[in-house]
Amino acid sequence: MASYAVRLMSRAVRDLDEIYGYIAHSLLEPAAALGTVDAIENAVLSLEEMPYRCPERRTGPFANKGYRQILVGNYAIVYRIDEAQRQVLVVTIRYSMSEF
Repeated sequence: MASYAVRLMSRAVRDLDEIYGYIAHSLLEPAAALGTVDAIENAVLSLEEMPYRCPERRTGPFANKGYRQILVGNYAIVYRIDEAQRQVLVVTIRYSMSEF
């Protein structure tokens, strides 16, 4: 099975930094912050294989536009697949209860 390259867009990188910062500094839980970011990164990397396994977005601004999501805990990783380039582009990582 051929794999896909996974790329995080600048927004997704900022989102990861903000998630870590909020949990580590605002909630004063640096170990939980590391665990959460590790889990998100593992899920992102899992998209190298079978990125179509995750459902398309049905709500928010990314709905019904070909974007997909994978859920990790309370976070939604929103991405699209560029089949021509064989890559997965992670657009944003958001708290799943937020409006986006």
